[in-house]
Amino acid sequence: MGNMSALWAWITLAAVVATSVIVVEGGRRLLAGHRMSSRWPGAGRVARRCTAPAFVFAVVVSASTAMPYRLLPEGADGPVRQAVRIAAIGATTWLVLRITYALTDPPLARLMRIEGERNRRARRARTQMMLLRRIAAMVIVVLAVGAALFTFPGVRAVGAGVLASAGVAGLVVGIAARPTLGNLLAGLQLAFSDALRLDDVVVVQGQWGRVEELTLSYVVVCLWDDRRLILPVSHFTEQPFENWTRHSSRVLGSVDLHVDWTVPIEELRTELYAMLRDHPLWDRREWVLQAVDVLPNGLVQLRAMMSAADSASAWDLRCDVREHLVAHIRSAHPEALPRFRTGSGGSLEQTPDGPSDGSSDESEAGDGTGDRIGDGAAPPRDGPVRAEPLRRA
Repeated sequence: MGNMSALWAWITLAAVVATSVIVVEGGRRLLAGHRMSSRWPGAGRVARRCTAPAFVFAVVVSASTAMPYRLLPEGADGPVRQAVRIAAIGATTWLVLRITYALTDPPLARLMRIEGERNRRARRARTQMMLLRRIAAMVIVVLAVGAALFTFPGVRAVGAGVLASAGVAGLVVGIAARPTLGNLLAGLQLAFSDALRLDDVVVVQGQWGRVEELTLSYVVVCLWDDRRLILPVSHFTEQPFENWTRHSSRVLGSVDLHVDWTVPIEELRTELYAMLRDHPLWDRREWVLQAVDVLPNGLVQLRAMMSAADSASAWDLRCDVREHLVAHIRSAHPEALPRFRTGSGGSLEQTPDGPSDGSSDESEAGDGTGDRIGDGAAPPRDGPVRAEPLRRA
C-alpha cells in the first residue's frame, strides 16, 4: 500500500509538471499565432523571447508545489527544499528580466529610426529609457540575490544583526560604495538634465566623437577615427565638455587661407557663394568670407565660413570649399599666391606651393567640422573673428 501511495505521488508530480509545460506551450502558440501576431505584433515577439524562462519557471514552480518531500531519503528534505526555493527565485528573476527587455526593445528600436527635427527628443527619450531599464534590472537582480541568500538560516541570523545596527552598516556601505553610487547618480543626472544623450556629438578631453553607449558607470565615445574613449559617467558632471548637438545638429565650418595682399577678396566672395549655391551639403542658412587678420609674415588671412546640417556634412563641405578656392586662386589669380617679404627694399619671394591653408596652424576639432588630419583637438577657443554678420541665403 505504501509503495502504491509513493508511486501515485511521483505520478502526480510528473502530471503537474507536464500540465504546466503544456499550459505554457499553449499560451506561447496562442500569442505567437498568425492571427494574434497580425493584430498585436508585440505579443508574439514577447512570447518568443520569454519562452525559455517561462518553461523553466513553470517546471520549477509546479515541481515545488507537487514535490512529495516526505518520500525523499532521510536528510534530503532540507537541501531539496532549499534548492527548489533558489531555483524558483532564479527562474522568476529570469522571466521578469526577459519580459522587461521584450517590452522595452520595440519602443527603443522605433526611437532609433526617428530622423529630422524630432531626432533630438527621440535620443533623449531613448537615453532615459535605457538607463531606467538598467536600473530596474540591477534592482531586480539585487533583490533576487538577497532573497536567495535569506533562504539560508545562517544568513538570516546575520541579516537580523545587520538590521539591528543599520546605521553603522549603512555608513560603512555608503563609504565603500561611494564611487558606484556617484556614477549612478551622475548617470541619472545626465539623462534627465538633457546634458548628454546617445549619438550626441561631443568634444571631450580634446577628442571629437559621438556618444555610442551610456551606462550607469561609464560612457563610450566613438572617436572620429573609430577609436573608443571610455570615461566614467562622473567625468561628464565634474569636468567641462562640448556638446555640439544639444539643441541642434547644425554647425558652422570654417576654412582659413593665407594669401598675398593682391588677392581680390570681393571676387573670391562671389566665387564662394556661387560654389555654395550649387553644393548639396550647404544648408543655405549662413555663409561669409572675411579678411580676419594680417599675419607677421606679411600674408593676409582669409576665413570662409559656411553652415551645414551636421558635423559630418560640414567636414566634407569644408574640404570641398578649400579645394575650390585654392584651385580658383591658382588658375585665375596666380599673383595672389603667398609671397613673403624678405628685405627692406621690398623684394618678394613666392612660395611654390600655392595658397597656404591656415587650418594647419590652428587646432580644430577632429570631427566632421574640424579635421581628420590632427589628433582631434578642440577648435580654437577664441573662435572665428567676424568683421561683419554672416550672410544668409
